[in-house]
Amino acid sequence: MRIINDIKLIDLKTKVVMKSFDCVVIGGGMVGAASALSLAQLGLTVAVVEQRQPSQYLPKQAFDLRISAVSLASEQLLSQLGAWQQIKAWRLCPYQRLGVWEHALSYTEFDAKNIKQSHLGHIIENRLLQLSLWQEIEKHSNIKMYCPNTLQEINYHDDFVELMLNNETITSKLVIAADGANSKVRQLVGIGVTGWDYQQSAMLINVETKSAQDDITWQQFFETGPVAMLPLPGKSELGGYASLVWYHHRDEIKRLASLSNTQLQQEIAFSFPKRLGEVKVIDKGAFPLTRRHANQYHKSRVLLLGDAAHSINPMAGQGVNLGFKDVSALTKVIASAIANGECWHKQQVLMRYEKLRRKDNLLMMTAMDALYGTFSHPSPFIKAMRNAGLVFANKVPYLKNKALAYACGI
Repeated sequence: MRIINDIKLIDLKTKVVMKSFDCVVIGGGMVGAASALSLAQLGLTVAVVEQRQPSQYLPKQAFDLRISAVSLASEQLLSQLGAWQQIKAWRLCPYQRLGVWEHALSYTEFDAKNIKQSHLGHIIENRLLQLSLWQEIEKHSNIKMYCPNTLQEINYHDDFVELMLNNETITSKLVIAADGANSKVRQLVGIGVTGWDYQQSAMLINVETKSAQDDITWQQFFETGPVAMLPLPGKSELGGYASLVWYHHRDEIKRLASLSNTQLQQEIAFSFPKRLGEVKVIDKGAFPLTRRHANQYHKSRVLLLGDAAHSINPMAGQGVNLGFKDVSALTKVIASAIANGECWHKQQVLMRYEKLRRKDNLLMMTAMDALYGTFSHPSPFIKAMRNAGLVFANKVPYLKNKALAYACGI
C-alpha cells in the first residue's frame, strides 16, 4: 500500500481506491454523533459507522423508555452543534428542582434559582437527541455516514489506520470509539477495563399520572435501592406523563417485569411515595446495573468516548452528560493543537484528552458508588449518618449549591 497525496490510498493488489478521512467515529449514538459534528466544525473530514439509524419522530408516537436528564452544559453543546432548536420543536420537559430524601425529615431540595439558572436540565428521549444530531450531520459536507454498517477489523500503519467494514475498507488518521459499554473497538485494540456488577437492576416504567406535570424530579432512597420520578412533557387523559425508575435486586426486578401492567400499577402504589399519586402503566423495561472504566482512554490512534470509556451507575443521570463532556474536551484539545500549528493527531496531543477527562469521570463514578453504597447499607448507624448528611446539606446551602452547579456543568 502507498499514500497518494496523503488523501487516498490504493490497494496495489486490487487497484481499489480507499476513501480516507481525518477521523472515523465508530458508533453513531448521541455521543458519537456529537463528536462527529464537533470535529467536522473544526474543518476535519469525518466518517461515522453505525449499525442502524434512529426512527423518525412523529408527534403522536409513544414515549421511548430510554431517556436522559440533559444538563445545562450538555444543552450548551447541543446548541453549538445546531441540534437544540430541533429538540425543542419536538418534545422535552424542563425541570427546575430536584428532591432527594430517605425519610421525610431529611428531605433535601436543589433549586435552579439558587444557582441563578432558569432550570437544572431537561428530560429528553435518547432517540430524539440522536435524531436531531443526525439531521445536522446530513447537512454537513465534511461528514459521510456509513449506515447500516459495522467495523470488522482494524489494521495499524505508520501514518494511518485501516478499518475494514462490512463491504468496504476506509482509512483514517484517528479512530474514535463511541460504540457503547461493550465497545468492539476497545476489545479489538486491547484496552482492558476495571469494574463490577452491582447485583441490581433498574426498571424503567412510562406512566400516565393523575397529577399534572410538575417542575420537579425526585428520588427516594431505600436499602433495596432508590425509586425516582422524572416528568415527561404533554398532557394525558389521566393528567400528565412521567418516567419512573425502580432500582432493586435483580430477582425482584425480574419478577416485576413479568407482571401485567395492572399488577405493576398495584406494586407501584405500594412501593412508591404517596406524592406520586395514581398512575397508569404504559410501557416498561429493565436492564442490569454495571460499572466499567477503561484502563486507558487512548491507545495509538484510537480514542474512547462516552460509555466505551466509562459506564456509570445511572442513579444521578450523569451518563450521557459525561459523554458530552468528553466530546467538549476532545474538541478543545484538537482545536487548540490546530490553532498552535501542532499535528493534531499525534500521541502527545491526544494524551491531553485523557488527562482532561479521566480524573473528572473517575470522581463522578466514585461519588455515585459512594452514594449507592451509603444508601444501601443496612447499619442503623450508617442510616442515621446519611440522613444527618441530608439535613446538614440543607443547613449549608453554599456547599449544596456548589455541588449542584458542578452536576449541571457550570
